Amino acid sequence: MPPTSRPLRKLGFLTIGLFDEADPRRGHESTLEIIELGERLGFDSAWLRHRHLQYGISSPVAVMAAASQRTSRIELGTAVIPLGWENPLRLAEDLATVDILSGGRINPGVSVGPPMHYDQVKEALYPDTAEAEDFSYERVRRLLDFVRGKSATDFSGVEGFEVFSDRVQPHSPGLGRRLWYGSGSMSSARWAGENGMNFLTSSVVKAESPQGAEADFGFAEIQLSHIRAFRAHHPDGDDARVSQGLVVIPTDSASPGQRAKYEEFAAKRTPRTASPQGPARLMFAPDIVGSSEEIAERLHAHAAFREVDEVAFALPFTFEHEDYVQILTDMATRLGPALGWQPAA
Repeated sequence: MPPTSRPLRKLGFLTIGLFDEADPRRGHESTLEIIELGERLGFDSAWLRHRHLQYGISSPVAVMAAASQRTSRIELGTAVIPLGWENPLRLAEDLATVDILSGGRINPGVSVGPPMHYDQVKEALYPDTAEAEDFSYERVRRLLDFVRGKSATDFSGVEGFEVFSDRVQPHSPGLGRRLWYGSGSMSSARWAGENGMNFLTSSVVKAESPQGAEADFGFAEIQLSHIRAFRAHHPDGDDARVSQGLVVIPTDSASPGQRAKYEEFAAKRTPRTASPQGPARLMFAPDIVGSSEEIAERLHAHAAFREVDEVAFALPFTFEHEDYVQILTDMATRLGPALGWQPAA
């Protein structure tokens, strides 16, 4: 098997946390149990997707707070919080609070842009300011400033019996270096690097050539170009943190029924990987299903994977709890070691 240029240092997983509308507690409890399992298996990180007005986690910061009290070591991240739904000042307070409670273990990932289906939700979300809201990178910059301790007001001091601070409280000193930007485009990769963030790259990228020409480049080559552009513009250069989030499904200990389900899931999603999709020309990476040995071989041949040392493999969002237990167990005991990773103590 060909060696990677960067040995896998951190193994994580990403979950959407689906639930039944009639019994939402059960789904959220399942997510927390999966995170607890991840810690026992030695995973370095667990990441939560973010879904609004759907049957997935709508408040990952609250779920991270709960998970932080049921775990002691595993890092907890979001992939990603869409900032179009958030007030950066209030979010900074929530993130800092959970980071303090977790002992400095959270890794908030964010993105920008108008909220999904904005025309349908803007009257509920921003009834008085819908047309004036700024969904550009400036929204991320505000969050960065608040988390990193810059002033939020020109007032501080004592007023009566109360003491006021001019910056977000509590302040969590290390959190500013653990903020991630989720991106699938060259421009966002560069921006994240220039602003000293970490970089989340997933199984979706924009179909743009690394050189900006019209040549036809594959998913791995495009993703690789984003990683290199990010690091070229980051103060830490080649040491800047990048996490890759492909969908991989090891089948080493899966039952015949599980294997059939996994293969059917991947087969239904494969056609979208053949060409760019939609007006945004999005490219999707194929899901990788097979034994840990087979998956490791394919990953070692993946141009972008060879330049990362952190991953957050995405769990398929339609499976059952017992499927996730099997997949995570195989990842930690079979796939991770096949990639050179060692579980945390």
